[in-house]
Amino acid sequence: MEQDRLGLGLSTASAAAAEAFREGNDLLVTHWPGAADAFGRAIAADPGFAMAHAARAHAALREGDLAAVPRHLASAEALAAHATERERRHIGYFGLFLRGQGAAALAALPEHMRDFPRDALVLDTAITPNGLIGSSGRADRHDYLIGLMDGLALHYGDDWWFGAMHGMALSEAGRMVEARPKVEASLAARPDHAWGAHALAHICYESGEVAEAISFLRGWLPGYAREGTLHSHLAWHQALGELAAGDFAAAWDTYLASCGPAGHTGPLRLKLTDGVSFLLRWELAGQARPAEAWAAMLRFARAMFPRPGFAFADLHVALAEAMAGDGAKLGAWVAEVRALEAAGRYPSGAVLPACAAGFAAFAQQDFAAAVEALAPVVAERDRIGGSRAQMDLVEFTLLRACLLAGQPERAAALLRARRPAGRVPVAGAPPP
Repeated sequence: MEQDRLGLGLSTASAAAAEAFREGNDLLVTHWPGAADAFGRAIAADPGFAMAHAARAHAALREGDLAAVPRHLASAEALAAHATERERRHIGYFGLFLRGQGAAALAALPEHMRDFPRDALVLDTAITPNGLIGSSGRADRHDYLIGLMDGLALHYGDDWWFGAMHGMALSEAGRMVEARPKVEASLAARPDHAWGAHALAHICYESGEVAEAISFLRGWLPGYAREGTLHSHLAWHQALGELAAGDFAAAWDTYLASCGPAGHTGPLRLKLTDGVSFLLRWELAGQARPAEAWAAMLRFARAMFPRPGFAFADLHVALAEAMAGDGAKLGAWVAEVRALEAAGRYPSGAVLPACAAGFAAFAQQDFAAAVEALAPVVAERDRIGGSRAQMDLVEFTLLRACLLAGQPERAAALLRARRPAGRVPVAGAPPP
């Protein structure tokens, strides 16, 4: 029987289909372009290969080809009766995930991973900062994720993919000493692994290793395809390093080339979040508000994200509305969020409306009001989703508002409570 990269059986008699499937899996988990084409070749070699159709649907979602997702998923489901139990359950899981039934998919995850711990494509949907666990609204999501990954580690050994994912989860939990060797080993085994590069960028960020982050990313990114899903997001990490180093000209150049609406080559959600968060950090670092850049981000946000529903993206839409909108649309947006919350369909609860109020007050230079809105919820920001690096924009906004509102004691308390991470790139913040 043919097998995938991790030794799980594949219900195809075609060696060519299995090889193309393995190639597509590697491209998908390393975040290189070409996965959809590889799965397409697998389907061409064996049209009855159910797993290839399911993977093709997943790749379509990753690439933003939403119209193709239901077509390929339906093909996988129609063929699942001829597959093994593991494959049928895999396809059933992706039926939930790809149809947006995140809570149901997450509920099915523990049993699936108990029975098939090396089903990496299922696991991959849940364990990134904006995966099913990250976007679940759980305040304890880091602990939950670490428990899951620690329990699976025995089944993966020194696998390069799992090592990078485990290391990233550990770094998000503040366990840098354990995280770095796993990520470095992953990159040594697979230097082109974009998620491994991403995990190392996060370790550098969390550890305050600004020079290392800039040097690594400037050296690694030129070898990565611009069409790779993480290319512009890694450029965003580079720009954050340049901001932290005080090299504002380089940071702005990086933003224009790779992070703003015109230069970003990644998925729509990252295009929104990377661009919006950089512009806020630019201002928090003491630079003048770039009105034209904010207007461009607002046009993009309104066109691509007309309705709320995914808290991490919604946070950035609210921020763009606060900084460049007229106030009325932000109010309507928050009202829609509150309606979803009241209906039990918004797991992060009231955190986002509070953040939106804080951002609006900050934009209007009512810094005392910004403090009052953000201070009660900053400790709950993990419920929105995203990485710690991404969610620092809430804490940094509160810190800058404290300083501008003449509340240095409150600012000092925020800094004391932060994990060690070197200098905070917020104008007026004292050095560590």
